[in-house]
Amino acid sequence: MKLTLLALVSSVVMFAGGPSRAHEVLPTIGDMEVVEGRLTFALEGNLESYVAGIDLEGLEDTNAAENSDDYDTLRALPPGEMAERVRVFWPTMAEEMRILVDGAPVDLRLDGVNVPEVGNPDLPRNSTLTVSAALPDGAEAVQIDWPARYGVLVLRQMGVEEGWDGYLSGGLSEEVALAGGQALSGWQAFARYIPVGVEHIVPMGLDHILFVLGLFFLSTRLRPLIWQVTAFTAAHTITLALAALGYVNVPGSVVEPIIAASIVYVAVENIFSRGLNPWRPAIIFAFGLLHGLGFASVLGEYGIPESAFIPALLGFNLGVEVGQLLVIALAFVLVFAAIRLSEDGKRNLVAAAVYLLVAVVLVPLLVIPVSAMGPSAIEAYVPLLFMVAALAGLAAASCAVERYETYRHMVAMPASVGIALIGAYWVVERVFL
Repeated sequence: MKLTLLALVSSVVMFAGGPSRAHEVLPTIGDMEVVEGRLTFALEGNLESYVAGIDLEGLEDTNAAENSDDYDTLRALPPGEMAERVRVFWPTMAEEMRILVDGAPVDLRLDGVNVPEVGNPDLPRNSTLTVSAALPDGAEAVQIDWPARYGVLVLRQMGVEEGWDGYLSGGLSEEVALAGGQALSGWQAFARYIPVGVEHIVPMGLDHILFVLGLFFLSTRLRPLIWQVTAFTAAHTITLALAALGYVNVPGSVVEPIIAASIVYVAVENIFSRGLNPWRPAIIFAFGLLHGLGFASVLGEYGIPESAFIPALLGFNLGVEVGQLLVIALAFVLVFAAIRLSEDGKRNLVAAAVYLLVAVVLVPLLVIPVSAMGPSAIEAYVPLLFMVAALAGLAAASCAVERYETYRHMVAMPASVGIALIGAYWVVERVFL
């Protein structure tokens, strides 16, 4: 019982102290177009991170960067002062961001900096940087050498038929025909956006992971899980499509706290209910509509090609489903022996030892290579590894006791309590902090 309590308390502390969305690193969105003989780039993103010298490669939260204090100071500057800082920084950026026209580099010129007023200083501020380069006569193709330390650039070719869409995370892009005609095919867009959807669940979507686990811990039977997952999938698919098409737009300040509240609800109901109540699928469907809005906001941040809108949307949605199934599959593998022994009223000390080995040896060993991958990997994967360790610890305690329903009392209920406490913390954080 001490092991159960330890795993529960540790998991709450770990997840409640996890990264918040306030300093989340988002892609830069850019439009590229030929205007009056010049190749222009309008780049909308978090310019403070560039000026502060933060290396955004693989970073998910700016709080993990060494110079995050400089970044926070820049976010609070008035528009005029911040724009001047960008102009001073521009020569450095001009050297790092190279543009090649027909294989030869061209000089970039800073045309404008548009910095909005300071809003919530705890949230990123998206400014627009406009630069251009003169095109030689007869120019046919361009390549963009985007520095990896500036993070991800989603770049769209405008003003031509079947314009190119690029997702650049560092290095030289393919050759882009200035006349257009390089739009993604439907299958290419579909395949490209599947991993984007998976990544939003595993490892980036801790709130969605906990919600799915809340569905999983309701019952050991497959039918209740199928009903819940079906309702959730149908709902978030509807709002994801409607929001991506522009028919629905709900501010994140409204959506995010309710998503956290949905985590609390499913976890608390797990504690007081022994099975699928008639109203639960309907409530899960309602919460799924809100989760779909959360998915849509991420898809909007990454951009979506107009020429292959539907395939990209379907690919992203499929990726979300794959991510959810990965979470359920891993949870099932971790607690399978505990479920079987609980149903038979038996104990198995060998299974308990294996689970304990996973919790106290294997997971800590995995933290070592993850830590070597840098701060962004630590942020993304250490909470997930800790979740695995906590669940394995609960399963070990369940396997060591000889009586019926040990899984429910020593795994599902403690895990649900932990999920509810984390969700409650996120509600407070997203409303008041």
